[in-house]
Amino acid sequence: MFSACEKSVCRVPVQVRCPCAGEVSLCSGCQPHDAAGNDPTGKITPETPQLGTSEDIRPYEHPSSRAQADTTQTRAMSCTDVTLSSGQKMPTVGLGTWKSSSGQVRQAVLDALDCGYRHIDCAAAYGNEHEVGEGLAERVGPGKPLRREDVFVTSKLWNTKHHPDDVEIACRRTLSDLGLSYVDLYLIHWPMAFERGVELMPRRPDGTIRYGDTHYRDTWVAMEKLVDQGLVKAIGLSNFNARQVDEILSIAKHKPVVNQVECHPYLIQSELLAHCKSRGLAVTAYSPLGSPDRPWAAPGEPLLLEDPRILAIAKHHNKTAAQVVIRWQVQRGVVCIPKSVTPSRIKQNLEVFDFELSEKDIQQIDSFNRNERLIIPTIEKDGVRVWRDAIHPHFPFHDPY
Repeated sequence: MFSACEKSVCRVPVQVRCPCAGEVSLCSGCQPHDAAGNDPTGKITPETPQLGTSEDIRPYEHPSSRAQADTTQTRAMSCTDVTLSSGQKMPTVGLGTWKSSSGQVRQAVLDALDCGYRHIDCAAAYGNEHEVGEGLAERVGPGKPLRREDVFVTSKLWNTKHHPDDVEIACRRTLSDLGLSYVDLYLIHWPMAFERGVELMPRRPDGTIRYGDTHYRDTWVAMEKLVDQGLVKAIGLSNFNARQVDEILSIAKHKPVVNQVECHPYLIQSELLAHCKSRGLAVTAYSPLGSPDRPWAAPGEPLLLEDPRILAIAKHHNKTAAQVVIRWQVQRGVVCIPKSVTPSRIKQNLEVFDFELSEKDIQQIDSFNRNERLIIPTIEKDGVRVWRDAIHPHFPFHDPY
């Protein structure tokens, strides 16, 4: 039964018993008072908060409305992490560091950690793990705001380090650059092996890549030893197709927990997502915002965040296009690692747990699928732009998914 205290200046409908009016209800912040609104007990001082003032009065809201809002917010907040098959909790939104310019990564990591990020995605091939490490060192560890176990760090083994003899060396180099004793997740960056050596992109005179002959199965066995040594908590894949995922699963002692792939509304990856889920792998989406600054983008290619259909959904929810796209991924159970070095955008990209897209919104965004890859490195050969690694026997994108 809702009522209001007749002797109070408050008159807010509540269920808490009033100490001065017997069975009459009173809000929990009200103090004892007489008919004139004075405190007969002398307990109220000028500093005591008074809830009877106009600025404290709120419109009455039926409990069912509050319950519905609370349910929506609870659902939204429940998506903050996914549980991997290893038992680890992986935050569903992390900071991506690919294409972050030198000199900006340290501050981006600091900004991300300070506004609540607990997942940083990096890779040796990005050339900035030492800067990631500088940022981590300022916020993580004994005497710092965060404990090591509070932050989930992912890194990746590059293509020139697939040979089993190179895997541990590469991992230890990453750990040294990051200033960590372990990473939470270590991925094979691509299934294709390049020629061993120090060059990131070993090229022939015509610009094509010199490849290695190491099979990713052999690389995986070496990755498993990293788990046994405690250098990594879990291992996974990146850019592997469904057939390649199954091939690894068929020989794995330590099963892959994640497959990180390109995924956004123009490439929704429904079949691969379903396949990975059925095999116990979580999926991480790289370039979830369409990577508008990808170095090989052709003039006139569509910009995902300028798509008027996404902008319309964003306007409806009073959110940015980026927030809508990230929220779409989160509600699909996909981990997202948007990249930014701009403090305001870093913060905005994490503010996706206070709203929920409707089923209609989800279906509409799904319908934008073009099955179009934006992240396929190309090279110029005989005057023509071609896929850089399409001739490699382990190139993943010849399969349907």
